[in-house]
Amino acid sequence: MRKMKQLLTFGLSFGIITSVLADEGMWLPFLIGEKTYQDMVKKGLKLTKEQIFSANKSSLKDAVIIFGGGCTGEIVSNKGLIFTNHHCGYDAIAKVSTVEHNYLKNGFWAKNLNEEIHVPGLTVQFLERIKDVTDKVNNELKNVDALKTLSELPKILNRLAQQELSEDEKKTNCEARIVPMFSGNQYILFVYKRYKDVRLVGTPSESLGKFGGDTDNWEWPRHTADFSIFRIYADKNGQPADYSPDNIPLTPKYVIPVNIKGIKENSYAMTMGFPGGTNRFETSYGVELKTSIENPSTVELRDIRLKNMMEEMKKSEAVKLKLASYYARVANYWKFFDGENKQLLKYKVYEQKKNDEQKFIEWAKQNNKTEYINLMQEFEQCFNNWKPYSKARIYFQEGILGSQLFSYTYRLLSLLQLSKEDITKNKTQYLEQVKELNKEIDLPSDQKNTAVLLKKYKDDIDAQFVPSNVYDKISKDISMTSNDQSSLTAYQNFVNDLYKNTILLKPSEFEKWLENPDKSVLEKDPAFSVLNAFYQIVSTKILPEYNKFQNCNFLLQQKYQKGLIEMYKGKKEFYPDANFTMRLSYGVVKPYSPKDAVFYKEICTIKGVLEKYKPGDYEFDLPKDFVETATKKDFGNYADKSINDIVVTYITTNDITGGNSGSPVLNGKGELIGLAFDGNYEALSHKIHFDAQYNRTICVDIRYVLWIIEKIGKADNLIKELKIVA
Repeated sequence: MRKMKQLLTFGLSFGIITSVLADEGMWLPFLIGEKTYQDMVKKGLKLTKEQIFSANKSSLKDAVIIFGGGCTGEIVSNKGLIFTNHHCGYDAIAKVSTVEHNYLKNGFWAKNLNEEIHVPGLTVQFLERIKDVTDKVNNELKNVDALKTLSELPKILNRLAQQELSEDEKKTNCEARIVPMFSGNQYILFVYKRYKDVRLVGTPSESLGKFGGDTDNWEWPRHTADFSIFRIYADKNGQPADYSPDNIPLTPKYVIPVNIKGIKENSYAMTMGFPGGTNRFETSYGVELKTSIENPSTVELRDIRLKNMMEEMKKSEAVKLKLASYYARVANYWKFFDGENKQLLKYKVYEQKKNDEQKFIEWAKQNNKTEYINLMQEFEQCFNNWKPYSKARIYFQEGILGSQLFSYTYRLLSLLQLSKEDITKNKTQYLEQVKELNKEIDLPSDQKNTAVLLKKYKDDIDAQFVPSNVYDKISKDISMTSNDQSSLTAYQNFVNDLYKNTILLKPSEFEKWLENPDKSVLEKDPAFSVLNAFYQIVSTKILPEYNKFQNCNFLLQQKYQKGLIEMYKGKKEFYPDANFTMRLSYGVVKPYSPKDAVFYKEICTIKGVLEKYKPGDYEFDLPKDFVETATKKDFGNYADKSINDIVVTYITTNDITGGNSGSPVLNGKGELIGLAFDGNYEALSHKIHFDAQYNRTICVDIRYVLWIIEKIGKADNLIKELKIVA
């Protein structure tokens, strides 16, 4: 307990916990300040701080987990049952699906423990403890060259984190991670316990869980049943274990009760989860780079990939299943980056940042803070040095590596440098990657993408970053800057030949090669030779400049954030940017008006689902039993009596971002009232700029979740597990 008190004291003196704008903030729940807590109580919170987060007793934080590699989930039964989003469980559901047993398409509901399906590779993590280690990290950094800070920091943090693990923690599958806060002004150790036996329990069909598809993604109104259900299994002692039929459901430390009384306008809403990343301290120089180069390039390149994939997915159920998860990942952030760019420009965030920076410099001059006076000039130089390289980097990441074949080739590129002994020693790993590629790749769409993206790279990128030896092979007879069909045909012919001859698309030949790994074979292989040509340019011309830029920006941000806290000491307090550590946000259920003459209510209903229903449509179809049950208004205990309908989704003013997907939405008593799953298009600038007027979090109502489980899934066994408050 003594260490926890030390951490709390540091956090409050550093000024972490009060937002400038209403409902803004992703708070560290173990550092909730009194002003923030009183604001939460004013809005409707009934819990004490210790009931939310306790170092020594079970508390709400013990029921909030990291699900998979980048989502949040919550424990809702004393048998380790997890609720999370459908899109969070999407990969897992696809992995255990086949054409014959297509759980993505048809849904799945286990009626007993024996029917639950183990998902290989799926894990969950519980936060066990935290500790401030700022002094230890800073002591290590004293002897590090400033120009190497960012490259050395991960090694230092990893080494110190491992030293902090106790022997008992090591034996029980615990992991330690030290995370920088405020760009390295503070460092906090997080210890997690990872469970490796996680099983699929229930999921609605994709037509419900992804209802509205890409059209409704990031949009309100929204009518998506974005939930899925899993269960954690452990050994007989309740400890993490590899999958075994002998494992038993986990008995958790804390279970979140489920409330079906419903919500209304201004109802208190609180989320706890693991937001992946924000950059709220970004400078005007970063905003300009993002809006002029990074986002437009990413959107354009992803758009190409999506169109070619969709063309093939519409032709075949098998191709749709094969590409479903990959397509969803590409599409999700295609729309996000498009919306982010539009909102950053619309709300003049660049101009707002410029104004804030001018105030900061004026304060520094007035108070003789010489270390800050030239800070913005240093930022400007840092970004100007990097800008000529930025577009080529995006085109390599989103264009060249946007090819599934080249993406896997990139993972295997180290084979060109390894010894025969090292290759042979890890040959199983390399073979598995090639088999995975051949399982996941859709050749027609990937070949189209590779041809178009290769051409686009040549057309759009400065010649100094273009591997001429690759493009010389494509055609000597056409102008490489032309956009006519003959030029594209030359690329297509080149790509077709490449795919036909690469060993990576011939698993049996690759397996045979592993028995006697002659690197000259790979050096001549078309996929390896092309990708390696790009990589040589990236590694020698682009990556060194990127590393210098990242280090420069990190150190300047460290100074800037320290200066801002000095500037506003006693006036404002700050929360650190999201970094996939546990955060709390709070707000209320609230409608909004996105533009003149348009008003959006705070709820959507089943009536709206049926209004959007288009039989046979790729995005708006519905299962027959759903339509019949909904049309009959067979709502059971889950209807909102004031409207004689079920609330499907609702919006709140909570501050969330990617990683929060699946987060529990809780009422003032800490009872589950929904699952957070998206943000609204009008506020997609939220990673950099929170807009108090337009920002909304889209949540699936827990009553809709339970109605689908009971009436559509016929899984009363799951309803009986829950602690329901009526």
